[in-house]
Amino acid sequence: MTLKRLTLALVLVLFSAALLFAGGGQEEPAMAAEEDDTVKAAFVYIGPAGDFGWTYAHDQGRLYAEEQLPWLETVTVESVPEGDAVRFIDRLVQEQQVDVVFTTSFGYMDDTVQAAEKYPDVAFYHCSGFKRGPNMGTYMGDMYQIYYLNGLIAGALTQTDKIGYVAAFPIPELFRHMNAFALGIKEVNPEATVSAKWIYAWYGPDKAREAAEALVAEGCDMLGFTEDTPTVIEVAQEYQERGQDVWAFSHYSPMEAYGEDAVITGQLTDWGVLYVQMLEDYKANPDADLTNYDLLWLMKENAVELGGTWEEKINPAYVDLVQETVVTSSLEGEISLYDLVMMRYEQMDQGRDIFDPFTGPITDQDGNVTVPAGEVASIPHLFAEMMYQVDNFDTAPPQQ
Repeated sequence: MTLKRLTLALVLVLFSAALLFAGGGQEEPAMAAEEDDTVKAAFVYIGPAGDFGWTYAHDQGRLYAEEQLPWLETVTVESVPEGDAVRFIDRLVQEQQVDVVFTTSFGYMDDTVQAAEKYPDVAFYHCSGFKRGPNMGTYMGDMYQIYYLNGLIAGALTQTDKIGYVAAFPIPELFRHMNAFALGIKEVNPEATVSAKWIYAWYGPDKAREAAEALVAEGCDMLGFTEDTPTVIEVAQEYQERGQDVWAFSHYSPMEAYGEDAVITGQLTDWGVLYVQMLEDYKANPDADLTNYDLLWLMKENAVELGGTWEEKINPAYVDLVQETVVTSSLEGEISLYDLVMMRYEQMDQGRDIFDPFTGPITDQDGNVTVPAGEVASIPHLFAEMMYQVDNFDTAPPQQ
């Protein structure tokens, strides 16, 4: 043996001994086991995560899940066009080797079905949809109950009896939320009407501004919206600063800071609690059949909250006004607006069987009874079949 080879052999022996002395030979299997224990989840977003709105709220939920679940690793992809999600999912599965994919927009539903069929060993969870399969479940933290509470306040405090709504796309989710808002308005103010302007964008601040300003020009002094920025709130705040009373309702995430004079309250969603539950379910049984997996959480499950911030249900600047305003509820008679809102809050917090905004009779704009008297709308009706506006809208729904 040459001196060079002898020296190399000696180095290898000493190196191996050092590993054994340090316990290196015993650590490798444990490390491998820890790696095998990791669940890698991908989140597909319709817009940028940013600092506000729908995608921001989902991303906050993802971060919460990472904090709560030490075995979780996550990746994200932002601003994925609806109808083109499969291409992005291909990369997540083939290159990132994810175990779970969350698709976070209603318009991803058919793409998720296609991807789930293409990758049967990956678990898919689609937000707000109704199509499922062996490896594809659905989930939603739905705000329709909170929209109804916002509607009570809008109907009671409007000075013009004209309330506006900036709407994204005509899908069941939008009609469900808009109709709940309108039913709250109707309970306390049957004379008020709701006008909707459709912008055909989830993320479209320019379109949202144009629609909001048009609604104010038409006499609307209360604005609700479904769009992934605080633009509508900013418009309302600008009018307030010019001395014109226009109010708005915060949406998806805390937005009161963008309109401290304009925001009365709003809707908030805590996606974190849903993501923790779904990921724990997956980890407990990765091969579970998801055909009947539908995690629909409402107020009772603490998935949604009333408020423009997480700290206050009603903007402190408007608490006195809400408390002092007396309304005549079609169901409760004369009552303080604040007491009515909090009573409905407590009722819905106990579950749909205690109180639900979609309790008949409910009639659409054409006079058709969509929910008979005394009945509560079914979940399939709310989440798949509701493609109409209730009878206090004064603008027609878009052509389907």
